[in-house]
Amino acid sequence: MAMYYYKAITSAGDTIEGQMEVASNDDVVSKLQDAGSIALDVRMADSADGSGLGGMFKRAAMGPTEVLQFTQQLATLMGAGQPLDRGLQILLDMPENEKARRVIERVRDQVRGGGALSDALEVEHGIFSRLYVNMVRAGEIGGSLDTTLERLANYLERAKALKESVVNALIYPAILVAMVFLALFVLLVFVVPQFMPMFKDMNIELPFITKMVLAVSNVLASYWWILIALVFFAVTYVRRQLSQPESRLKFDERLLSMRLLGPLFTKLETARFARTLGTLLKNGVPLLSALSIVRNVIGNSAMAEAVANATEEVKTGSGLGFSLGQSKRFPKLALQMISVGEESGALDGMLLKVADTFDNDTKNTIDRLLALLVPVITVIMTVVVAFVMMAILLPILDLTGSVG
Repeated sequence: MAMYYYKAITSAGDTIEGQMEVASNDDVVSKLQDAGSIALDVRMADSADGSGLGGMFKRAAMGPTEVLQFTQQLATLMGAGQPLDRGLQILLDMPENEKARRVIERVRDQVRGGGALSDALEVEHGIFSRLYVNMVRAGEIGGSLDTTLERLANYLERAKALKESVVNALIYPAILVAMVFLALFVLLVFVVPQFMPMFKDMNIELPFITKMVLAVSNVLASYWWILIALVFFAVTYVRRQLSQPESRLKFDERLLSMRLLGPLFTKLETARFARTLGTLLKNGVPLLSALSIVRNVIGNSAMAEAVANATEEVKTGSGLGFSLGQSKRFPKLALQMISVGEESGALDGMLLKVADTFDNDTKNTIDRLLALLVPVITVIMTVVVAFVMMAILLPILDLTGSVG
């Protein structure tokens, strides 16, 4: 028996959470279902906060790529006329990951037992997002589950492609920065100390920059483990602070106001917001329900707050474009396009156009920043290495000049 933490939704729609001592995760889910509740999250109680090293390296049963593959394959099978339970049975042989296979097996069993696919997905401990579950539920209600899965797969693929384009664009600068620090580390820890005995034998007054470089070299060589510990504790502290809603909100607000990075993150989140909302609306999800889902998809809490405030405005009858504009956090072009979509009665299609526009704009902005960043990092690396070498050579040149 072990203690498990759970979060669930009751039949009345309320969110509950607590702890339960049972033999396994499945027992928690079963007991919650017997009580008329749907489990949203179940895990060992000692890791309920997801913090620490265990939370950092814990691997989900199905990652984003596996969820995408599952969606694409199920959409293809259903589009070919296969019944849902038969499609899920075929997919059992697809995953190489045993955990993913067990997830699909549980979903298949619930569907065969008469349950809805959306309910079966919702039970799977957060593997499938609220957006995913709600789109599937809307497809089931509208009798177009195969089309819904195709749209969902397209959405996941576009979101994955955007994320990968950003990550791939940052790989080269990251390697360059790592090389800068590695070169400095080698110079200061292994090269500079070789000159210390010679400087002592020279018996001359060392220049200030030489003293400074020797001091830094001595600290790195003698106390490198303290520096590593400080970096670890700093990262842990920042992670803990950002897990607090107020601290995270202030950080995200500053991020959006930064001169170079602010516009980039604004465009990135605008594209994510527009594509998610447009996909939900196209699939038949009501606007207010879609907005509440989108709020949880946006990564920047300041923009998520703007969406939450806009949702309240929309409830009173205001237009979406006008409501979002009150926060002054969304680009004017996006707001204008959304307003046009509302006026023409084609908000879902216009939102997807907004997403395409800002996806392309994000990629162009990243390309321009990288075109600037790479030469800047190269120059900084050259200057720093030249500074260290000058600190080593100056005493030698001074001695040579005095002897001459």
